[in-house]
Amino acid sequence: MIERMTEICRGFRNPIIPGFHPDPSVCRVGDDYYLVTSSFEWFPGVPIFHSRDLVDWRQLGHVLDRPSQLDLDGVRASGGVYAPTIRHHDGVFYVITTLVGGPGHFVVTATDPAGPWSDPHWLPGIGGIDPSLLFDDDGRVWVCGAREKAEPRHPGDTEIWLRELDPVTLRPLGEERVVWDALQRGGVWSEGPHIYKIDGRYYLLTAEGGTSHDHAVMIARSEHVAGPYEPCPRNPILTNRHLGRDHPITCTGHADLVETQDGDWWMVLLAVRPYGGGDNLGRETFLTSVRWEDGWPIADPVAETATAPALPEHRWPAAPACDHFDTVRLSPVWNHLRTPREPYWSLGDGRLRLRLRPQTLAQRTNPSLIARRQQHMDFAAHTALDFTPGPGECAGLALVRSDDFHVLIVVTARGLELVRREAGVEAVRARTPLSAAWNGRPGRIWLGVEARGQEYQARYAEAPGQWRDLGDPVDGRILGTSVAGGFTGAYIGMYASSNGRPSGNTAEFDWFEYLPL
Repeated sequence: MIERMTEICRGFRNPIIPGFHPDPSVCRVGDDYYLVTSSFEWFPGVPIFHSRDLVDWRQLGHVLDRPSQLDLDGVRASGGVYAPTIRHHDGVFYVITTLVGGPGHFVVTATDPAGPWSDPHWLPGIGGIDPSLLFDDDGRVWVCGAREKAEPRHPGDTEIWLRELDPVTLRPLGEERVVWDALQRGGVWSEGPHIYKIDGRYYLLTAEGGTSHDHAVMIARSEHVAGPYEPCPRNPILTNRHLGRDHPITCTGHADLVETQDGDWWMVLLAVRPYGGGDNLGRETFLTSVRWEDGWPIADPVAETATAPALPEHRWPAAPACDHFDTVRLSPVWNHLRTPREPYWSLGDGRLRLRLRPQTLAQRTNPSLIARRQQHMDFAAHTALDFTPGPGECAGLALVRSDDFHVLIVVTARGLELVRREAGVEAVRARTPLSAAWNGRPGRIWLGVEARGQEYQARYAEAPGQWRDLGDPVDGRILGTSVAGGFTGAYIGMYASSNGRPSGNTAEFDWFEYLPL
């Protein structure tokens, strides 16, 4: 009894998965929970997580980790992979999602959530975004999603559609049926649908109001999967839009429901933590409890701290703060911009080597960049770089939001430079010459950035521990949605480029550390 009370009274902090992890979807298999999120133009696509208590999560890897699965060539910033849904049926895991800017909806499958996952099974002739699967108890399979109306009354005038799939081939059957519209008069972006069968009824969960401050969660129910659906009289069942833009948690929406093995209900959803006039962390994954009244789910307000699910606590070993690059493969924390078509990186002798190529961060290409999400408002990141630049070449650290918004701390033939790119306009904010040891010979330099709120201070050292500031702090708001737009979040990582010229040069990184402050 004492152990049970400890489980019930244990608290947790939101977000449960910090940093850019939007549009979460979750499923339970026995005592295990699996969760996926959107990845947009970043590769590998669709990070997948595992938990046993809904609070502590470990990343298993990515669902789309092979170029044959995911073609992101030329995809614009905030294009690519939108809003995946994960479900489990008869021993098989299914993830359905959309490649925006590509062929559209597809399904991949696996018997082990850690992979390997299949190549895509495309769903031709079905438009829109945010698809979700329902495996009904009569053996039928349904897919629903959102799309803009053929004759929209205003921008963002969408509808929710439903279509049956062949349970073996997943080939679309029959005609699409429109089953839902925005509830709010003049409402926009009714999207992110999931259909559940609970106690013999079908429940349709949707997002509404757009993914920013007016975001909300709506629910409806029906006796039949194709409707008609009756809206909950207490809609929206979750929103923070009435709390103002200065609330510590905003934009709550795009949710998915899950029932624990003990019969309790919880909701994962996206939300944003604004700070310092910006929102650099992007849309993150949050958790809140759900209770039922009169046959309707009621979500509790999303809080920074809350009581954890009544499940046995299961913590995973903490990821090391420093990556010494002593493994044969990159950790799943690391991403590439768009699909890598050639091995521009290598691991060996405890080093990460980046080959300099003509591609740059300012282009819609796959540059020589290995980056990870910013996950804290205050953080420090450092690396040790061995590099001798040729004319026009650079290597170092990059803070990235998109091709038009990023910050570079890079070694060049002119010295160490701090470069800020905002709205496609690039400017060198600071430059310092390097010591004589760098004249035509390989040299080591330590690079770093320390962010406190929206002040990002670039730093460097030419000897261990002898850190100096490089210029004044950069306003980090250019890495957030409020300035840069889009649906992603800030990344930081290691970058090298020959800036449009052919090169045989290589930049070597001895280690990389990321620390919350």
